[in-house]
Amino acid sequence: MAKKITLVKSLNGRLQKHKDTAASLGLRKIGDTTVQPDNAQTAGKLAQIGYLCQVSEAE
Repeated sequence: MAKKITLVKSLNGRLQKHKDTAASLGLRKIGDTTVQPDNAQTAGKLAQIGYLCQVSEAE
């Protein structure tokens, strides 16, 4: 299964580490959406920046 991740909050004023994590997921501005595999690496990234994102199951 895969996860559909959408950036819903701004990256302005966030920690640089959180900005880098969002960029590694392919999220650069509000409304950007990406589909990522459901694995431990993605889960770790979402644990760090989950408060900025909306996550749902991808079809």
